[in-house]
Amino acid sequence: MANDDLNLDALFIGDKAENGDLYKDLLDHMVTEHLEWRKNYMVQDAPLISHDDQVSESFKATEQKMKSVLQELSDRLQASSIPWHSPRYWGQMNSETLMPSLLAYSYAMLWNGNNVAYESSPATSQMEEEVGHDFACLFGFDKGWGHIVADGSLANLEGLWYARNIKSLPLAMKEVKPELVADKTDWQLLNMSVSDIMDCLEQCDEEMIDRIKEKSARAGGDLSKLGKWIVPQTKHYSWLKAADIIGIGLDQVIAVPVDDHYHMDVSALEEIIRSLTDQHIPILGVVAVVGSTEEGAIDYVDKIADLRDTLKQEGIDFYFHVDAAYGGYARSLVLDSHNDVIPYDHLKEMHYEYHVFQENKEYLSQDVYNALVHISRADSVTVDPHKMGYVPYAAGGIAIRDIRMRNVISYFATYVFEKGTEAPALLGAYILEGSKAGATAASVWVAHHVLPLNITGYGKLIGQSIEAANRFYDFLKTLDFTINGVHIIAHPLVTPDFNIVDWAFNIENNQNIDDMNRLNHTFFDETSIYTGSAYDKEFLTSHTDFAKPDYGDSPLHFVESCGFTGEEWQKAQKVTILRACILTPFMYDKDNFARYAGEIKTAMEKYLTQALQRIQTEQ
Repeated sequence: MANDDLNLDALFIGDKAENGDLYKDLLDHMVTEHLEWRKNYMVQDAPLISHDDQVSESFKATEQKMKSVLQELSDRLQASSIPWHSPRYWGQMNSETLMPSLLAYSYAMLWNGNNVAYESSPATSQMEEEVGHDFACLFGFDKGWGHIVADGSLANLEGLWYARNIKSLPLAMKEVKPELVADKTDWQLLNMSVSDIMDCLEQCDEEMIDRIKEKSARAGGDLSKLGKWIVPQTKHYSWLKAADIIGIGLDQVIAVPVDDHYHMDVSALEEIIRSLTDQHIPILGVVAVVGSTEEGAIDYVDKIADLRDTLKQEGIDFYFHVDAAYGGYARSLVLDSHNDVIPYDHLKEMHYEYHVFQENKEYLSQDVYNALVHISRADSVTVDPHKMGYVPYAAGGIAIRDIRMRNVISYFATYVFEKGTEAPALLGAYILEGSKAGATAASVWVAHHVLPLNITGYGKLIGQSIEAANRFYDFLKTLDFTINGVHIIAHPLVTPDFNIVDWAFNIENNQNIDDMNRLNHTFFDETSIYTGSAYDKEFLTSHTDFAKPDYGDSPLHFVESCGFTGEEWQKAQKVTILRACILTPFMYDKDNFARYAGEIKTAMEKYLTQALQRIQTEQ
């Protein structure tokens, strides 16, 4: 099959279980194969569970107990779960998951591989090694490496772990083997690039490397000398936890202002860095976000990398991490069928040729394109298959630009893995986690083999999500209601960089932000599990607050567009936003969207009516 003929509709169970029989047939086939595998191992061995055991009263009672508990599980899940699969769900970062990944996960669980060591999981450990290579290739790391972690929070923690240990090595080299860094001042040592540090380390034998690592940040000293960890105001909260756990400390974390489209302000970043370095305070690292969790905003990765290159000429260098937990898979949109970067002036025609979008439009701006392309200039990247990879939880991931970096955080437990082992996939020594599910690796591996990480595969799936988001954004731009004489207008936040669309409802001529916040929060309550079963909701969404302590004055432009003054914003200091992460693989189609748009509008009117009634009752 030619990849440009890939039909995504065949890869999902479907909103109405349209492919349910296919799912059951494939699952039955795979389970049968596993059962036969058990039977055929050492066929001379006698069964250990006899027929008499199986017909005994205790066996039957236990069987019935198991069935009863499983039925209770089914009842509870049906009564209290969220219909992520439905085109009526426009909320959190979850959606229909890929059928092949679900099948792979279910099947691989029967083998119960533990990917921490090759000897306990030869099949799935090799798959994870290959998935890590996929991550590195996706981000343009020709000499890179990667692996699966539980989630983006752990991947971010690992990224900071890399930064802390690597940037502390020059000081350790000065103490253990000073000739490696001869004639360098401490300031110069703290501003060495990752590549230069790895080159120095490569000159050492194994014993010397271990001695240097013993004197690095892992020993606990010199942490305060490493400098500041800089993140945008749109940072994920996991960065604060990571700074706490790694020992850098929250006082060392600095948030850079974002612009009114929620991108890191690169001018402000430069000003902060220069102010710190003028005081002889080094920069440990900078984080760019590709797909912020609140807005889906994509930072100017290229401009941040350019700034690092400029500062390097002045003797200032820092570790560069891209938190692409949400948006990392979007880089498949800029890679052709050979995994080469597509020039921007050819992008639109290539997307149309490969049916990435239904309509022949430029859905990726030049800025977003540049950011995705230049992820390859980062030192490490977080990516979550369980988000835009459309695979089951828990599947995060991290990729590093230089495979040599992994030795900086390595630990070897002799009962699990040894240095010099001949195992083809040695993983556990180089990662944060211990025991980990082989089923996760199988799930991601299958997804990557069914959907290549370029425009012929994942590009199509991500493209459908982006196109659906743009349809929803256009829908909101002209949306208003008149309810019992009250005119309510929808105000979209910004044109989406990716596939998150934020908006707020406001009553016409309302001048009080607190009143608008109350309306939107109450509307969210009416669409949520807090006011009844999610299964009965005709439209579901999520919400968040943009508060001044976190966002500064970046929401000012939006609140002014809703009709409020700057003085009112300073008084309220937060705005409640409705938020839709649009992962649905079906609403990209203009006919499908048109069919559901009317239903969604009717449901919104219903919940706005209920929200107004609740507010009036409570006043």
